[in-house]
Amino acid sequence: MEKVLVEVSGAVRTVTLNRAEKRNALDPEMLAALLAAFKAEPSPAERVAVIRANGTVFCAGLDLRQRIGTLDTPGASSIEDALHAIEHYPLPVVAVVQGEAIAGGNELALHCDFVVASTAARFGMSLAQIGLAPTWFLAKKLLEVGGPVAAREILLLGDPIPAERMHALGIIARVAPPEGLEVAAQAIIGRLAANAPLSLRAMKALLVREMAFRDGIEHAAVDRLVEAARQSSDAREGITARLEKRAPAFTGT
Repeated sequence: MEKVLVEVSGAVRTVTLNRAEKRNALDPEMLAALLAAFKAEPSPAERVAVIRANGTVFCAGLDLRQRIGTLDTPGASSIEDALHAIEHYPLPVVAVVQGEAIAGGNELALHCDFVVASTAARFGMSLAQIGLAPTWFLAKKLLEVGGPVAAREILLLGDPIPAERMHALGIIARVAPPEGLEVAAQAIIGRLAANAPLSLRAMKALLVREMAFRDGIEHAAVDRLVEAARQSSDAREGITARLEKRAPAFTGT
C-alpha cells in the first residue's frame, strides 16, 4: 500500500497521506514521496495543489518509533527538504485538515498557502513536552504565519490549539464544521483553479521571496542549542514517555 497518494485531475494536484493506521505519522518513505510530489513541475493545466489525509488524523508528526533511533545522528530527523519543496511549489498549495496536525503535521499544514480546517482539528508543536526543539527553518514559519505572540504560545507551551483559535489568530484561512469542511475547501480550491495561471505563479514567487529575509540571519549558535536538545537524555526520555503514554521525568541533561 502506498503511504502517499498523488493524483492529478484537471487543474488540481491532490497529495494524500495514506497511513491512517499510524495517524499519518511521517516516516522516511513518506517524506521522500512528499518531496517528489512537490519537486515535480506542474503541468500547464494545473492551477493548485491540495494536501489531504485519510483517516481521522491529518498528521501526528514524525514517526517517534523511528525517530528515537536517530537522536544521536545530526540532521537525521530533518523534514526540511519536503517542507521547502511545498513552500516553494510554483502554484498555491491548500491543506485540508480534518483532524489533529501536531509537530511535523502542524508544520506540514502551515507550509501550505491556505489551511482549511475542521472545527474538530487541533494544531500544535509538542516538542517542548518531549525534550526537543524546532530547527531554525521550522520556527521561522511559525513567526511568519502567526507572529511572535502566537509563536510563543505554540512553541513554549506545546499544548494543542483548536482550529477556531488558530483561525482567530490569523494563522489558518478557513474553519468549518466537519460536515462543511469539503464545501469550505472547494470554495478556495475552485477559486484558485479559475484564476490566471501566470498570475498565480508570479504571486506565489513574490510571496515566497518577500518572506525569505530571515534565511540570511546568522543562526549557528541557535542550531547548536537545538542539536544539544535533540541529543539530550531528556529527548530520549520524552519520546519514550510519549510512546509509553506516561509523564516524562526530565532532568535537564
